[in-house]
Amino acid sequence: MKTVIHKSETRGFANHGWLKSNHTFSFASYQNPDRMNFGALRVLNDDVVQPKMGFGTHPHQNMEIISIPLKGALSHKDSMGNKRAIEVGEVQVMTAGTGLTHSEFNDSKTDEVNFLQLWILPEELGVEPNYEQRQFSEEDKKNRLQTVVAPKDKLEGEALPISQQAYIYRANLESGKSLDVELKSKQNGIYVFLVDGEVKIDDIKLANRDALGITETERVSINATKHSELVIIEVPVK
Repeated sequence: MKTVIHKSETRGFANHGWLKSNHTFSFASYQNPDRMNFGALRVLNDDVVQPKMGFGTHPHQNMEIISIPLKGALSHKDSMGNKRAIEVGEVQVMTAGTGLTHSEFNDSKTDEVNFLQLWILPEELGVEPNYEQRQFSEEDKKNRLQTVVAPKDKLEGEALPISQQAYIYRANLESGKSLDVELKSKQNGIYVFLVDGEVKIDDIKLANRDALGITETERVSINATKHSELVIIEVPVK
């Protein structure tokens, strides 16, 4: 098993006033040749948007974009005619494919929005754009994996589809509990992002917003030493 640890404080950071963004991988003005991606996972941004502010209309193409609100609600509008808010407990996926435009906005007058946005490289270029979002049960991720995103040709449960052989899981682990993640393919690696709490993986300790990339293994065991919230991304790395 090979590992790469990305501590929270080593992330790139941008403060635009209306937006504070931590970049796990190279993004915008943060460019680090050693932090370009983890396999097909190209972007993992931890964004905080101020009240009544947001991202104006902008384009995307040939990218799988996943948004996960952690606090507040983010209003979304796109060129496919979708117009709705994404709230805590929901996950949104967009297959940009041949191209689309969208905007994201914090409609609240008083509260910040904090959300994770992930970009995953697609396995096929030029596909038809797609948008979906879904509310997921809090109970279903208690001390177990909850699959929220899966390949469009291998959907399981309520998982949302993307155009890549990748999976995204969420889990809330109580202190003292453990979780085993079985990889779907030998071509894949696992990227564990700790939203909150404290866990140990193969004697490596992770705290709030730390992450660990793991390759050359078929199984990963995660042990919580405090109540922990995790986002786990399995992507092709070969």
